[in-house]
Amino acid sequence: MSIHPSLRPSKGRGHRSVFKRFERIKMLADKDKWNEKDSVFGLPKVKSLKIKVKKEKSEAKAAAEGAAAAPGAAPAAPGAAPAAKAAAAPAKKDQAKAK
Repeated sequence: MSIHPSLRPSKGRGHRSVFKRFERIKMLADKDKWNEKDSVFGLPKVKSLKIKVKKEKSEAKAAAEGAAAAPGAAPAAPGAAPAAKAAAAPAKKDQAKAK
């Protein structure tokens, strides 16, 4: 019998809304809301925000293409294009021989 997906141990740390006492103290200390003199019992609740990072595919691709075709960019070396074509030609011949 298999384990239900919700009961499987997670590979990475997911979003948690309940923290241990030392984690709550650390968060409160970072916000300057806890002193060493305060009691560790009866700590206030600590809010945890879940933040999703969106991947921007279309903008990243457009920026990469724009940088390659930018008018102020340095021109390619004059001998670069023929060298690339020459390197591709032997590869095509090798593929034809393999068939």
